[in-house]
Amino acid sequence: MPVRLDELDRKILTQLQADGGQSLDDIARIVGSSKTPVWNRIRKMREAGVIRQQTYLLDPEALGFEACFFVLIRTSEHDAAWQAAFLKALLDRPEVQEAHRLAGDIDYILKVRVANARAYDTFYQALISEVKVHNVTALLSMEEIKSTTMLPLQVS
Repeated sequence: MPVRLDELDRKILTQLQADGGQSLDDIARIVGSSKTPVWNRIRKMREAGVIRQQTYLLDPEALGFEACFFVLIRTSEHDAAWQAAFLKALLDRPEVQEAHRLAGDIDYILKVRVANARAYDTFYQALISEVKVHNVTALLSMEEIKSTTMLPLQVS
């Protein structure tokens, strides 16, 4: 069930999404409040699970991760043991930035960030050595057009 947020909460969250490193003073000034109420609201939203974590976004290309693959996986296995092994394989691989179970013809989609095609092949070989999959299709992203972690909070 969604947590009820008022306009000030949404403004605070928008600022935190834009730059989590902002000072409380800066956030309070921007949202039109004072520091203590802003801190209290942030604390309550953490306790309610609205704010999961605070982190920094790194530039993958600046760090040598120049290839982004979207990996489509179809499997004929759907039992609990296979799912547990698949989940473990994904969690053990830092190259997997996102993993989603899908409805439709494709069972899973992964976002995999690696240095190059050779690094992707190493990832692929390790994955298929651990879990049986029916079909794997890898799509290389030629250009990232939009990437954001910001949710559309619709602040007026």
